[in-house]
Amino acid sequence: MKFHFKSTKLNYIFMSLIVCLWGLEFIVAKRALDEFDPMTLVFMKYGVAFIVLFIIKLIVDHRIIVKRKHIVPIFVCSLFGDVIYYVGEYQALSYISVAVLTIILSFVPLLSILIEWGFFGRRPSLLMIVGVVVCVFGIALVIGVDLSQLRGEAFGYILGGIAVVAWNMYNFFTERLTNDFSVLDLTLYQNICTLILLSPYIVTHPPALASATAAAIGGAIYLGTVSCALCFFIYVNAISVLGATPCALFSTFMPVTAAFFGFIILKESLTPLQLFGGAIVIASACLVLRQKRRADARAREGASA
Repeated sequence: MKFHFKSTKLNYIFMSLIVCLWGLEFIVAKRALDEFDPMTLVFMKYGVAFIVLFIIKLIVDHRIIVKRKHIVPIFVCSLFGDVIYYVGEYQALSYISVAVLTIILSFVPLLSILIEWGFFGRRPSLLMIVGVVVCVFGIALVIGVDLSQLRGEAFGYILGGIAVVAWNMYNFFTERLTNDFSVLDLTLYQNICTLILLSPYIVTHPPALASATAAAIGGAIYLGTVSCALCFFIYVNAISVLGATPCALFSTFMPVTAAFFGFIILKESLTPLQLFGGAIVIASACLVLRQKRRADARAREGASA
């Protein structure tokens, strides 16, 4: 029995769902980081996710099959996408605002397009490049960032930039592994590797769970169950069907969903300019995704000809 959905349209629908859930993660993680340091929060998040995924694995089948040649690539995926990305993102919040960090992370799809061009020879159209740049502009409008904030802590920008590179590395390495594993197995194995990588820090810096509030622990449970176990399963499946760059393009929607949940949960106001910026992000990102689908279809037709 395999949990794997190959429909392109269904994967686009599920990707739209997880960018909403990951948009909510910014709010949940920000609160949890008031009581846990970034590495502890990442470990707790993946510890909860491991329990969920392992139970599902026991229900589906009892086989744990990993070839020796796959061990290092899986660890590399976990190092970049689960450890470096999230520790970098959470730690950056100590130096720069969520608004500025969101702008930095919006460069993920642009770097993905450039990697495809430089390393795989998939030349993007000018319209795709312009579309991503317009997305970044729209994100700046959505979050209402004050330009004076851009003169913040340099270390925060470095951490944000590292997170952008790490997420792209995770996407491309994971895409190569999806042919060798089921989605459930690959998600579970990456999760286990993440816990192994973080375990030396947790052993030497045990979390003070007894003094943590119920809200912080509940946030960690949400992050592990929904943001990690569920969303990463969907994301890995989408990478196997859509590819690394189309999945990276969905990250441009997260500032919009984060602003929406800030309005609903935190009762933050939304100005007409922010709504206009959201419309720009959605329209330009959809345009880039459409252009990318057409380019990939032409590439497949050329390869089969």
